[in-house]
Amino acid sequence: MSGQKSESTVPKSTVSVTTSRTSASNTTQPRRRMAQNYLVIWVDGSIDENNDDCRNTLAKLRTVVSDVNVCTTPERCIEFLNEMDDGKAFIISSGALGQHLVADIHGMPKVDAIYIFCGNKARHESWAKEWPKIRGVFTSIKPICESLKKVAHECDHDSIPMSFVPKQIVAEGVAGPDQKNLDHLPPSYMYSVIFKDIILEIDDDDKKSMDTLKVYCRDQNIPEEEINDFKRKYRQKSPVWWYTKEIFLYGMLNRGLRSLDMEAMTKLGFFIRHLHIQLEELHQEQSASFKKSFIVYRGQGLSQQDFQDLRNSKGGLLSFNNFLSTSKKQKVATSFVQDTLVRNPDIVGVMFIMTIDPSKISTSITPFAMIDEHSALPQEQEILFTMHSVFRIVEITQTPSNNRLWEVQLTITDESDPQLSTLTNRIKEEIDGEGWYRMGKLMLKVGHFDQAEELYNELLKGASTDSDIAYIYHQLGWLKVDQGKYPEAIKFYEKALEIDRKTLPEDHSSLANTYHNIGNVYNNMGEYSKALEYYENALNIREISLPPNHPSLATSYNNIGGVYSSMGEYSKALEFYEKSNKIFETSLPPTHPDLASSYNNIGGVYNNMGEYSKALEFYEKSNKIFEISLPPTHPNLATSYNNIGQVYNNMGEYSKALEYYEKSNKIWKTSLSPTHPDLATSYNNIGAVYYNTGEHSKALEYYEKANKIWEISLPANHPDLATSYNNIGQLYEEMGEYSKALPLLEKALSIKQKSLPSTHPSIKSVMISIAVVKKKL
Repeated sequence: MSGQKSESTVPKSTVSVTTSRTSASNTTQPRRRMAQNYLVIWVDGSIDENNDDCRNTLAKLRTVVSDVNVCTTPERCIEFLNEMDDGKAFIISSGALGQHLVADIHGMPKVDAIYIFCGNKARHESWAKEWPKIRGVFTSIKPICESLKKVAHECDHDSIPMSFVPKQIVAEGVAGPDQKNLDHLPPSYMYSVIFKDIILEIDDDDKKSMDTLKVYCRDQNIPEEEINDFKRKYRQKSPVWWYTKEIFLYGMLNRGLRSLDMEAMTKLGFFIRHLHIQLEELHQEQSASFKKSFIVYRGQGLSQQDFQDLRNSKGGLLSFNNFLSTSKKQKVATSFVQDTLVRNPDIVGVMFIMTIDPSKISTSITPFAMIDEHSALPQEQEILFTMHSVFRIVEITQTPSNNRLWEVQLTITDESDPQLSTLTNRIKEEIDGEGWYRMGKLMLKVGHFDQAEELYNELLKGASTDSDIAYIYHQLGWLKVDQGKYPEAIKFYEKALEIDRKTLPEDHSSLANTYHNIGNVYNNMGEYSKALEYYENALNIREISLPPNHPSLATSYNNIGGVYSSMGEYSKALEFYEKSNKIFETSLPPTHPDLASSYNNIGGVYNNMGEYSKALEFYEKSNKIFEISLPPTHPNLATSYNNIGQVYNNMGEYSKALEYYEKSNKIWKTSLSPTHPDLATSYNNIGAVYYNTGEHSKALEYYEKANKIWEISLPANHPDLATSYNNIGQLYEEMGEYSKALPLLEKALSIKQKSLPSTHPSIKSVMISIAVVKKKL
């Protein structure tokens, strides 16, 4: 054995110049994008799309549901279902494949209805009756299409997007400004607040908006006749009429708001605004009818998870994030919920009983109106509320007649309520800016990077000024950093820098921010000399243009300290970290996350210098702040646990080290993409503990997990890759497999010699390991 310890690694702990945000990816595998809440999958081994009968059947189906997909095997159907996001699927299966396929898919919540389409009805009716989701056995496509219309309407009705805000979260959200508890609010609630603001403040060109919507609808396979009819007759009918007509509009809007599909939401913005304005006008006309409190009803199905979220939010808030259809007649609402309970055993039936006191709300914020005279499908005493109508959840009770049906008492509220007004204003203050740029800022804050990228690409198409284009490139660079896609981040930041250099004075603060952010990326890539160059460019501007105690100066000192720490120049690192910390302690509240990062980084230097008690002191100060100021799944909290684990590992307290490493790993697995470098760091460090306790097979398992991620996500000469090869090499040496150890150690040395200063202590460490292994070969 070489006598060298297995190396652990620390995620880059730089203080960002932008707002702290959750680094997360919501996607672990490619998902199928849906424009509406549902699609059809036709499964039949004999389908031939060149056959006239088959083409005619597909055409008839697409008049009802635009998204119809063909599968010739049960396996492909199941694969297709697994690729879907959270929409619903209507399955049409041949009799020959149906019996086995239904057994495999009936329990999937996303399967909403099944139709058996065959030539011999009698042959399949008996087994089909055993499965509640089967709507019948059919020998022609016409009755299937008629049933699909009804099922699609029910699906749209039940898919209205909602946000549930528990009572405690509401209370935290209105607490003092030092408590950053907006992080605990459901992102969908914040989206709904900001989206409504954006839609009502933007005055788009209606003709241009209609043209872009038409192109989008074509891309979503909406029937051409339906699109043209909407465009041609739009001004002849009212927005309420179009909203209630059975065309693509209702489902697309519902789906876009539910899945935060930015392309759909931006394309439909003009229509949402028109509909809100019409509700305001109708409310004024009908004001005499709304002098006293009254009750409206809405029956619908909820998924098991949504229902549990509703129960957990009793006493809190429920926001309906689309326009909300209700009735003054309970029997109308009852018919919806009864249909839901019959058709799908996965669903919980809910009857919302809503008390509306017009004196408690503002008609400009929450307009509502009776729409029977304006609807394309008049119902008895239908009242339509604008999007983001908010209710307090008063009571939730199970009905005695049906254990799957619950009554939920709601009372309407809005920003006229002081508590809700405070909460809404805090959201608007934190997510400031103009128009769609505010939405992008919110998406980055909550870690919805795919949607943010989609939005910024849409905004880039319409950007007309250099400042707007540079800003969008900055934001795209930011989200690529949080995705761990560093080369792509550099490209976007460099594009922004090119524009900034042409349009701004040399000492402008925006230039400093751009230099600084590029430095951050090079630091994360392990290119320390480049990182130092860009950090120093930023510092030069800031020292001229900012007062000596400005937090941005502290950020510069902190990150330069980080580079020196990575290069093994610990005394220089400590000098810059302490300059940074001095500013942060005087300029930030005592529980600010950036102050926690500062303590964390000083702890890291002491750890590298072998002064473990000092390291633990600073790491624990940092962790205390993070636990107060961040949500329990925030990546910075994971970094904090990781670093404490590293100290315990270095002190030989392996059980404590493993405890903290596993806490860290649990957060990173839920908040980061599966190929993020920080997740590799976590696996590597758990492997280091098992190495040090002599559990070689477990150590190898975790080291190889880390190596697999780093090889995908990091440049070929990154120091963390060298750490990975070194650790696996040392493990093989310990196991006596010297022929496997040597090439890995040589690989580690080659990278370290290219990426680190020649005086870095880890280079000598690897050289010693190689010499020992060569002697044993």
